Amino acid sequence: MFEYKVVPAPVKGLKAKGVKGAEARFALAVEQAINALAADGWDYVRTDVLPSEERVGLTGSVTNWRNLMVFRRGLAVEAAPEAEVVLARMEPVLTAPAVAAVPEGDGVAEDHPQSDALAKQADDADFEEGPEETRPA
Repeated sequence: MFEYKVVPAPVKGLKAKGVKGAEARFALAVEQAINALAADGWDYVRTDVLPSEERVGLTGSVTNWRNLMVFRRGLAVEAAPEAEVVLARMEPVLTAPAVAAVPEGDGVAEDHPQSDALAKQADDADFEEGPEETRPA
């Protein structure tokens, strides 16, 4: 982020020892204006010519063009306060052991008296024919 400062550009040259001519005197005036603000930390950006409407008499107005020098300098950005780190204890997530999709063993069903009784009971059950919604799937 920057802050800006706008000052009027010099309109008249300065006399100095060894500086001859109107052009050199004017350049010296601009140089001193830039150096004076640079000593305070301002960086020269550009010179703009902008219109300025001014009143003349009771009802009249006239537009004057003004030469303005633009300077900028960086703003001191305050460092954000460091966030306080709080460590929290997390419990481990326990998962059930995965069940194998393929049964272990040689793949031959063993004879179990309980499973035979359940299979016979399922074969003996009579299901009524009825509407599709009430029939077991």
